[in-house]
Amino acid sequence: MSAERKPRIAVLLGDPAGVGPEMGVKLLAHQANVLAAEVLLVAAPSVLAGGERIARTKLDVVRIARGEPLRFAPGRVTHLVLEEPAGGEAPLGTCTEAAGQAALQALTAATHLAREGAVNGIVFAPLNKHALRLAGMQQEDELRYMQDLFGVRGFTCEFNITDGLWTSRVTSHVPLREVADLVTEEAVRDAVHILDGALRRSGIAKPRIGVSGLNPHAGDGGSIGREEIEVIAPAVERLKRDGVEASGPWSPDTVFIAARRGDFDAVVSMYHDQGQIAMKLMGFERGVTLHGGLPVPVATSASGSAFDIAGKGVARVAGLQHAFELCARMAVQQTA
Repeated sequence: MSAERKPRIAVLLGDPAGVGPEMGVKLLAHQANVLAAEVLLVAAPSVLAGGERIARTKLDVVRIARGEPLRFAPGRVTHLVLEEPAGGEAPLGTCTEAAGQAALQALTAATHLAREGAVNGIVFAPLNKHALRLAGMQQEDELRYMQDLFGVRGFTCEFNITDGLWTSRVTSHVPLREVADLVTEEAVRDAVHILDGALRRSGIAKPRIGVSGLNPHAGDGGSIGREEIEVIAPAVERLKRDGVEASGPWSPDTVFIAARRGDFDAVVSMYHDQGQIAMKLMGFERGVTLHGGLPVPVATSASGSAFDIAGKGVARVAGLQHAFELCARMAVQQTA
């Protein structure tokens, strides 16, 4: 990758009460990552200091204040210094408004920078959605929060990627009792189309996409629900007519077995845990979450804020590393 085409990646340290700061510092301590992109670390000083303390690593950074022109030095991290959250430093291992304030402030700043074209991609260490809501986020998750800041009105969804297998889902962070009403033909088609497009951009010419059913045994011919017959199957047939190599609805309890066998390049599930449990069992510490439908690539590790091990220095960074690599590959297209 030439110096002229290096992407500018904003890196966020996630929820300061969890393992995010430790993971982010470990990620940026690898010189190869800092050489692969122009890295902008967006964090309050106390959040960075906490991560350095737990990771037992001091980053080589160039500090700039909010409002200053961005400047990057080869082989060094530029640290955009945010104000300390009004709630003070967050205690480790606890979901608090103070932690949410720090995470939300960084997420907001990075999104505005991406919207202005100052960065080409965003990588964030694990967040805690409840803490974000305590800090004032009204949306169901950070994807919808960023979608609103970007002004995106189209369909967005999370992609989860483990060892080359991709998934998307029709519904995400909503109560389970609301899922069936949200599984519509249009929503199924949108989820498949956005995944098909992302896979094609990643280099797969004609992705094979398995579409899961909603009910046990994919409805068992209508005896355990009719969503498969009335909603999902018609959506799949329309997708085929549109030139998408989609099939289903497949039984939710076996579709990932077929995917792991190599029958599909991707699976579209109907709700969060239907896909997430399977993907995390396949490779929790290696998994990546990519936010689809935004103007720039936004990626994180599939793992959560892990309050139970926060501060112990044992958090693994493989998932965040894969997220950084994927974001950098996709973001370089922004600079071409």
